[in-house]
This record gives sequence, C-alpha cells and structure tokens, in this order.
Amino acid sequence: MSPHPGHDVTTPAQGARPALTVDRYDLSDRDALYDVCLRTGDSGDDATGQYEDGALLGHVYLGAYLALEPDLARVLRRADGTAVGYCVATASTTDFERRCEESWWPPLRARLAAPAADDESADARLLRMIHAPSRSGAPWLEQYPAHLHIDLLPGAQGGGAGRRVLEAVLDAVAAAGAPGIHLGVGGRNLRAIGFYEHLGFRTLEEQPWGRTMGMPLSGR
Repeated sequence: MSPHPGHDVTTPAQGARPALTVDRYDLSDRDALYDVCLRTGDSGDDATGQYEDGALLGHVYLGAYLALEPDLARVLRRADGTAVGYCVATASTTDFERRCEESWWPPLRARLAAPAADDESADARLLRMIHAPSRSGAPWLEQYPAHLHIDLLPGAQGGGAGRRVLEAVLDAVAAAGAPGIHLGVGGRNLRAIGFYEHLGFRTLEEQPWGRTMGMPLSGR
C-alpha cells in the first residue's frame, strides 16, 4: 500500500514557525493524526467536507501504519504536545500488505459495506480501496522495499520541520534493515519533487498521476 497521488506528500514552506519537536507515536495521538490526514488529504490541501465519512482517508492511508508499524511512526508536536504532522512507514511493503490483508482490512470490511458499482463518490473510491486494495509488484521493489507517508498541517511547515521528521523515520527504517525506501509524489507538486531530490531521492517510475521516487538507505 504505497503512497497514492490522492493523498499527496506535503513539504516544508519558507517562513518562521513556532518551535516543533519530533516525537514517537503514542496511542493517544491517533485521533489527532487522523485529523491531520483529513486536513491534508486533497494533495496537501484540506479535504474536510469532501467525504461523508471523514475517517476513511485515515483508514486507508494512515491507520494500518499506526496499528502495525507504531515503532516507525514519528509525530511532529507543538510545545503544548498537540500533534500537527506525522511521518509513518514500513520497512517491507510486501510484508506490510500481507499483514494488512490478515488483520487491518477484514474488520473494516465487516463494518463498511462495499459501494454500489455505479457509485462514483469520493467515499466510494476509498471504500473500494478497502475492499480491493492494490498490491505492489514493481521491479524496483526489491531494492527499495520500504515506503513512507508524510503529512504536515500548514502551520507545521517551514523551519525544517518536515525534513527533521522525515529524517527521523528514514533513520528508523534503516535501523530496521531496509536497504532502500520509496514514496509517491504528485506530478504537480514540483516543490516536493525538488525537496526529495535534494535529500537524495531519485525517480524510479513515472505514472499518469506523478512519480514514485526512491533512495538507498545504506550508510545511514
């Protein structure tokens, strides 16, 4: 379940921002992170109001990482402890997808019915991803088996906060033994592409929605 163009990666903006700290994920953060997921769910913009069920984005793009890979999740916090961003990851995309099929998707399928075939709503698109998730099988996956998602609220962008939370996750994934990591970025997000290239990511595959970028983790 690699990064998807419908839930794009956000990048740091310029300008001063309040001091933010990178912390480990705590179970009490879940609702706040689901909120961040929704408020950045429209290619980095606020998706609130686009879905009848505002939790669907979190179920598809965030919840499984918090449940199955909590040790690799990092949270960006304000001084009062409020979560304003996150980066989540898995060290093995193939294994993660298998575990999602075993324990993450079945309870959601039991609670959330599959949409009608002619339902083209935003909710229906996500429900189909729950009931029939895609599987990764690209030729570069063996070299870059890990993947990540990062999302920051606008007020958390700037001052290097995005880079710090991303670097913390890259270090954790490298320590878990992954030789490389990949992520998805929308083709319109030129700032994000430049940001990742500056960190050492390179394009692995072009898609109609954007591109998949990867980076070796050896030497971290």
